Amino acid sequence: MAFITLTPENIEREHICCAISDKKGETCVSSKKAWLAARIPDGLVFTKLDQRGKVFIEYIPAEKAWCPIEASDFMYINCFWVSGQFKGQGYANQLLTLCINDAKAKGKRGLCVLSSRKKMTFLSDPDYLKHMGFRIADTAAPYFDLLVLPFDETAPTPRFKDCAREGRIVEPGMVLYYTNQCPHTDKYVPLIQEIAKVHGFDLILHKIETVDAAQAAPSPFTTYSFFSDGCFVTNEIFSEKKFEKYLEARLAAQAL
Repeated sequence: MAFITLTPENIEREHICCAISDKKGETCVSSKKAWLAARIPDGLVFTKLDQRGKVFIEYIPAEKAWCPIEASDFMYINCFWVSGQFKGQGYANQLLTLCINDAKAKGKRGLCVLSSRKKMTFLSDPDYLKHMGFRIADTAAPYFDLLVLPFDETAPTPRFKDCAREGRIVEPGMVLYYTNQCPHTDKYVPLIQEIAKVHGFDLILHKIETVDAAQAAPSPFTTYSFFSDGCFVTNEIFSEKKFEKYLEARLAAQAL
C-alpha cells in the first residue's frame, strides 16, 4: 500500500485518519484540517497510509512545534498512530523511517517526541520508541517524557521550557487549555463546558491559537491539558460520560 503526504491541493479531499469519521464529526474534522493547512507553511508534514484507517505520522520543525520545548534543529513528532487492523504489518517502522529520512534531508540533527512513563492515551508509545532508539531527554510533571533520537551526538539536548515543568497554574477552579490539533477537542470541549454549567461549575477555557502561545503553555501537551485547583489532571480528552464521572468524584470529595 502507498503513503500519501497532505498538501494544500489535496487536504480537503483526503481522509485524515483520526477517530471521528461519521457525518456528525464533519465540522470537527474540518477544524483539524484547517489547523493542518495553516501549519504546512511552517514545515508541517502529515503522511498517512492510502486507506481509511488510523495509520499516520505528523511532524514539524521543533522551532514551530506547538509544544513548550527548546530543540533547535530537531524535528518534532506531533502525532504518530498505527491502530486497528493495520497493526503488526510494519507500517509504524515505515512511517518512522520516512520521517527520519525527511528530517535528515532537511538538515535536522534529530527527532523528538512527547511521550510518558508508561503508554497513555494520546501520547506516543514509549516502549516502541525506545526500541527504535529513542531515549529520555527531559521530564515534566506529572508523567511527561521528552524522547529524542539524535542524528548528531554533539547537538544540544532538547528540553522542556520551564513554564511547562511543574504541572501547575495559578488560576483556580477547572481550567482547560486546548487547540484544534485534534478534532476531538472541537467536538467535546463545548459539551463538557455545558455539563459543568449544568452541575453548577465554571469551566474556564483557554484555546491556544498561535505557536507562541503554545510554546508558553503550562503543560507539554497543548492539544488538551485539564487543570483543577491549580494542578494538572489529565491530557485525555473527556467524553461526556468520563466528565460526568469526574464531576461526581469532585462533588463527593467536596461533601466529605
